[in-house]
Amino acid sequence: MFVRILVPCFNEAPVLHHMYDQLSDILSVDSQLQQYQYDILFVDDGSTDDTLTIIKQYASINHRVKYISFSRNFGKEAAMYAGLKESDTVDAVVIIDSDLQHPPELIPKMIKAFTQGYHQVVACRDRTGEQQWRKRLTKLYYGTINRLIDVSLMDGVGDFRLLSQKAVHAVLSLSEYNRFSKGIFAWIGFAPKVIHYQNKIRVNGVSKWSFKQLFNYAIDGLLSFNNKPLRSLIYIGTLILIFSFIYIIVSLGDAVLYGIQTPGYFTTIFAITFLGSIQLVSIGIIGEYIGRIYYEVKHRPLYIVNTTNLLKAEVAKNESVKE
Repeated sequence: MFVRILVPCFNEAPVLHHMYDQLSDILSVDSQLQQYQYDILFVDDGSTDDTLTIIKQYASINHRVKYISFSRNFGKEAAMYAGLKESDTVDAVVIIDSDLQHPPELIPKMIKAFTQGYHQVVACRDRTGEQQWRKRLTKLYYGTINRLIDVSLMDGVGDFRLLSQKAVHAVLSLSEYNRFSKGIFAWIGFAPKVIHYQNKIRVNGVSKWSFKQLFNYAIDGLLSFNNKPLRSLIYIGTLILIFSFIYIIVSLGDAVLYGIQTPGYFTTIFAITFLGSIQLVSIGIIGEYIGRIYYEVKHRPLYIVNTTNLLKAEVAKNESVKE
């Protein structure tokens, strides 16, 4: 059995030493206990600090350390996709953040659950230590989004998870450009094994997620797995159309019974309400088609690799086989 640990990184130089030491200590012991081989794949998402330099130092002294470095910052979603794309032949992949908010000590439990037949093993954190306003916003978000999208998202479950080879191939089969991995992991199915843990704070450094980025990520989640925001325009337009007809009938009856109080008022209101509702319905229908086309026609690459040692490792492996 071969397990790959996938570690997306972006400007994590202050904490990378702590993470690597803990990860190496845990894996060196557990790989003997559970009888598996492993490597660690760092995906450097265009870091501007010494992250890549540190990773290369690890690779020079440890043959288990692999890395991919992007030409610029493409985002964590692209980093995870790149790591999974290069891991479609291993038995399992564990995705873990490099800031130690994902505790490496859970990895042995994940691998044990994998050997029991689970294709997805996910870690679910609680909200210990978070500010009350953030807890409430998060609860509101998950309550709202689970009523709107086509899959169910669990509060506290993120990217920290183990995926079997079958699950990795399923994730890679969803090749859309605008990726929302939480939704993708839920969409592919495979009933997961859930491991709960207490929320941890960063050991060092600062979070790369500002409130604006979190808000945009929430919007991506809302739009990536449903077309209900577009379809709601049709519902709103239809509702306004119904009220317009009611208003027109009432206004017409009032004009017949009591006469026209203000010349031109009825025709103006009729034009605004009726034509406006027709426009909303039309925009909603057009939006349905544009929304479906928009994600398919760009065909841009998710990332561009600047440097990696995976190719060299593969060449060396092939040469050793020939010998």
